[in-house]
Amino acid sequence: MSASAGKVVIAALVGNLLIALTKFGAALATGSSAMLSEGVHSLVDTGNQALMLLGMKRAQRPASAGFPFGHGKEIYFWSFMVALLLFGLGAGVSIWEGVWHLQHPAEMTRPAVAYAVLLASLVFEGVSFSIALKEFNKVRNGLGYLEAARRGKNPVFFVVLFEDSAAMLGLLAALAGVTLTHLTGSPIWDGLASIVIGLVLAATAIWLARETMGLLIGEGADKTVVEAIRSCAIAHPQIENINEIATLHMGPDFVVVNMSLDFSNQLKIGELESLVTRLTREIKAVDSSIKRVFIEAESREDHAHSTPALAD
Repeated sequence: MSASAGKVVIAALVGNLLIALTKFGAALATGSSAMLSEGVHSLVDTGNQALMLLGMKRAQRPASAGFPFGHGKEIYFWSFMVALLLFGLGAGVSIWEGVWHLQHPAEMTRPAVAYAVLLASLVFEGVSFSIALKEFNKVRNGLGYLEAARRGKNPVFFVVLFEDSAAMLGLLAALAGVTLTHLTGSPIWDGLASIVIGLVLAATAIWLARETMGLLIGEGADKTVVEAIRSCAIAHPQIENINEIATLHMGPDFVVVNMSLDFSNQLKIGELESLVTRLTREIKAVDSSIKRVFIEAESREDHAHSTPALAD
């Protein structure tokens, strides 16, 4: 577990736990549906951070005979579980609570308590968001936020960042619902705010699930890394053709490279071994995440007949 990733998750976990307890107390005092939904939201977020910490810890387990490439992909599994939890509990409970509140409206009491808790929560969430944003900026390499999240291979940063973004939007929706209910005297606004919070959570969960699913199934390395690997091979005239370069992320910092190369028939066995050793060393130097390299000697014709073409 990297220090920066652990810092982001722990800060979010502590903040969400304190906020959840405060929101539930405020919901009990005011009877606000939106406040109750926000309490559920923060409680789910707390559970999500605990799952992320669990995933980061388990992903560090060393390789074994049963798992020769280690357990790095387990962080992807737990990130996907976070998305499911956010959708099933966070969004589901919030929408259900909002609909129930619309069907059974109840007067909101002590709105000042709700205002104080929501404003304080915005401050706490803002601190957590700023920490996550600062760490995410260090790894996005000048890309836009959505593009960096889409191309990123470490889900910890973008899961926490977008959870915090959803939390900020949810708080603003709750604040709007409480304010309108207070001003108009109609509890409908409070129920609608709860539904809006649920929809924000559902949209966030679906996006997170989509992004982590690709990593869980097995995404390849970034195109720039693949092209750098290709350049390493092209630089050797003894390689007549690069049949295929296949990469796979076994974790955020663990890439496996498999290459099919057509070597010159003039190479002797010793020369071939020396070339493969040198090329392997050069490929690992391309990116620190490249841990294992497998090179297969295969003629262009044999490879074309035995391997299906890759889709773009």
